[in-house]
Amino acid sequence: MSSAAVAALTARCGLVILFLPFSAADKLFGWRGALSQCAEVFRPRPLASFVLLCGLGIEVFGSLGIVTGTADRLAALVMAGYCGATALLYKRFWATGDFRAGPDSKGRQLFWDFLKNLSLGSGFLLIVVGLDGHGLAQLLADPLGSTHPYGAR
Repeated sequence: MSSAAVAALTARCGLVILFLPFSAADKLFGWRGALSQCAEVFRPRPLASFVLLCGLGIEVFGSLGIVTGTADRLAALVMAGYCGATALLYKRFWATGDFRAGPDSKGRQLFWDFLKNLSLGSGFLLIVVGLDGHGLAQLLADPLGSTHPYGAR
């Protein structure tokens, strides 16, 4: 494997490690807690269960697609949307009322988590558009296509 392929694999693993295995495992092993958090945003509870299962699927299959290079642009686009949606739904720093209270306030902590979600989503968008900027057109032309990140074409 070339050094460029190792770098690509390392970067892709770094992007998804939060989701697979950690967040996905947390959802599986801490289902009740994850469902309670989800139910704060989505009611009724069966809808929260459905949304949580969708999130779990996105985390597992999106991460696998990105790491393996299988339909990786589509997987990265979905993961970017997921990061944005979770930032807006669960990192609502503006709703705490204590954002200006100081660096240890809940609002300030959520603000940093919000920015981290957006930054991670931006990293996924780099996979979508590619370094040359032509990836979005390629995604639209072949949604299930691969970027062949490790050199095999």
